[in-house]
Amino acid sequence: MNAGYLGRRLINAILLLVGISFFSFALLQLAPGDFFDQMRMNPRISASTVEGLRAQYGLDRPLLLRYERWLGSILRGDLGFSLAYNSPVGPLLKARARNTLLLTATAALLAWALAIPIGISGAASHGKWSGRITGLATSTLMTVPDLLLFLGLLLLAVRTGWFPAGGMISPDLENADLWHQAKDLALHLFLPSFGLALVTLPTLVRHIRSAMIEALHSPFVRAARGHGIPRRRLLFRYALPVAANPLTSLFGFSVATMLSASLLVEVILSWPGLGPLLLEATLTKDIYVVVGIVMLSAVFLIAGNLLADLLLFASDPRIRVE
Repeated sequence: MNAGYLGRRLINAILLLVGISFFSFALLQLAPGDFFDQMRMNPRISASTVEGLRAQYGLDRPLLLRYERWLGSILRGDLGFSLAYNSPVGPLLKARARNTLLLTATAALLAWALAIPIGISGAASHGKWSGRITGLATSTLMTVPDLLLFLGLLLLAVRTGWFPAGGMISPDLENADLWHQAKDLALHLFLPSFGLALVTLPTLVRHIRSAMIEALHSPFVRAARGHGIPRRRLLFRYALPVAANPLTSLFGFSVATMLSASLLVEVILSWPGLGPLLLEATLTKDIYVVVGIVMLSAVFLIAGNLLADLLLFASDPRIRVE
């Protein structure tokens, strides 16, 4: 592994995180209103009391000073202080982030497991009726709004009772053995991860199909076909490695799409991840919780793109030469 290449990617990631942290913090802090707006509307609470609370939590200080204190809290692992929960933000996000990562990782594995064979099949049947049906199906699925798709899955869970309509584990199985808890977790996880996989599936299939079609029309694959190499081996042994480079770059994009869509599916299907916490913090103007979730999402996104860059570096000798 080239240390210079890795060092440049890490420096770019750190600078990007610093920029995201400052602008997100500034935009949220400069937005009108704060956590104590509801107290101001209560005639039993005096204005001096509200101002005293704002001073106690540092909300009356200049923006740069508040940003500096917040950066210090990041180094301590607190990520600021939640006014709604009267607790540091870091412990609040820890369990929620783990649940979101579980959902996103499961959905990513499911989406790629479905997209690769569908995309390869669509490329192999390019110009035929089966290939056109695959293209029509992916185009139709791409036009369905995410909100409508997730609401449809929620309706399926409520009407059929096949899957739990929310949560992560059933209350009556909290003290059950590990096998029953794992089975119950899988049932709760299926609908959110399946919905999240469907959101990114059309894009993945279209890119895989296009990359495979381009690889199948490359000169060396045509030469291999002329030597009578079987079709299955031609697809997986020759064409797929050539198409792997753009698909590796696509991995970072799919992570970004899933992270943004996971917040919505968590709210609708009541998955206890970062999404419901973000919605609640936004409604109550719990600024440091919102900033903490934004920063965590940025870290996940940058880590996904960094992993894609490293995989591309390892698989493509041209990048190593450059």
